Amino acid sequence: MSLPQAVSELVRDGDTVALEGFTHLIPFAAGHEIIRQGRRDLTLVRMTPDLVYDQLIGAGCAKKLVFSWGGNPGVGSLHRMRDALATGWPVPLALEEHSHAGMANRYVAGASGLPFAVLRGYAGTDLPLHTDTISTVVCPFTGERLAAVKAINPDVTVIHAQRADRAGNVQIWGIVGVQKEAVLAARRSLVTVEEIVDELAPTPGAIVLPHWVVDAVVEVPRGAAPSYADGYYDRDNAAYRAWDKISRDRPAFQQWLAELREEAA
Repeated sequence: MSLPQAVSELVRDGDTVALEGFTHLIPFAAGHEIIRQGRRDLTLVRMTPDLVYDQLIGAGCAKKLVFSWGGNPGVGSLHRMRDALATGWPVPLALEEHSHAGMANRYVAGASGLPFAVLRGYAGTDLPLHTDTISTVVCPFTGERLAAVKAINPDVTVIHAQRADRAGNVQIWGIVGVQKEAVLAARRSLVTVEEIVDELAPTPGAIVLPHWVVDAVVEVPRGAAPSYADGYYDRDNAAYRAWDKISRDRPAFQQWLAELREEAA
């Protein structure tokens, strides 16, 4: 299956979409294909939205962002996100903010088939006053009041990984983050990989997502660039710095967007 075909079949207008990857294996190629196909009214979920979400927001794909931190790592702000929040350009953007622990627990609850997760967190913050997916429960055993967060079950989760075999089993290693939980919590899943191989060689620290939890696997070399893929290529720090200048200026961003739409996936 090609990347355009996979995105066409799995990502729909109005979906809740999680593109996960923590510092590396960020699914940029898939995100760019979502932009090319002009998806609209998406609720974008991600623990750490960075460049690819700034690009999706600037392209008008998103109506809401569910997150726990947002920025251009090592550089600064997400200016397309800031523009959408401040001026509604190109479309207004709603926010739902959590802590990292809260977001991770929401994915775990979704992956476990539970309606919510319980954690010690949010104490001393006003996030529960502004976020209706945060509440409290009382432990039936100790009487302790704990934070509760609603499970996340994305319509579709998109991740990037290093390898898959021809049966569709996916191998991923390095800083894994919440990719496994995000896939298991989703109704549909798309995995882009650096390569498809005959056999998944054992790799220290690797996890394997079995083929029956993945709807589509697409071979997309350098599909995580400009982030990095452990064992394949390094992070392109210059690209992150360059994005700051592009994203600050609407005409520069619109030129970037026009060029992206003209590219073949």
